[in-house]
Amino acid sequence: MTTNDQYYISLVIDGDTNAFSVLVDRYKDLVYTLALRMLKNREEAEEVSQDTFIKIYKSINKFKGDSKFSTWVYKVTYNTCLDRLKKNRKHFNDIPINEFTEHQVKTIDNALDSLEQEEYSKAIQECIALLPSEDAFLLTLYYFEELSLEEISKAVGLKANNVKVKIFRGRKKLATILREHLEPEIIESYERTGR
Repeated sequence: MTTNDQYYISLVIDGDTNAFSVLVDRYKDLVYTLALRMLKNREEAEEVSQDTFIKIYKSINKFKGDSKFSTWVYKVTYNTCLDRLKKNRKHFNDIPINEFTEHQVKTIDNALDSLEQEEYSKAIQECIALLPSEDAFLLTLYYFEELSLEEISKAVGLKANNVKVKIFRGRKKLATILREHLEPEIIESYERTGR
């Protein structure tokens, strides 16, 4: 992430509201994506994104700089989404999963390597969107932001070991979805190329 966040944060604390719009521009797409992963609804994701930035603006002077600003942004986003989910009392059905061994999860990862990078990214994003809220949020940080377990654990307020278990379970669910969505495509592409 960008290292000059602190420069803009200092300006905001000193009363420069224009500096805050730089931070909003920098993080708005990510905040919206994470909110959409959690809430599964565009309008709600937009509202929660706005709420998130209002909370960040109001409490920016509490940002101590002991983690990256981006990690703090993820944390505020996550908590704002949880508040909205509690308010809505929506429960999303978990996807039934077959027991996958770690080896099978790796096999899925290897199968994905045969797709073009762009297709891979699009396929993963579409499939992550089908996961339950928390899994979708964690895997977005894991796959697309490439955060470490430590950084993710700071963002969601869980121990790194808990995050590791949740990500592994999320990957198993994702593997199930990817198999349903991707295997036909992979088989077709093999048939087309005559491999």
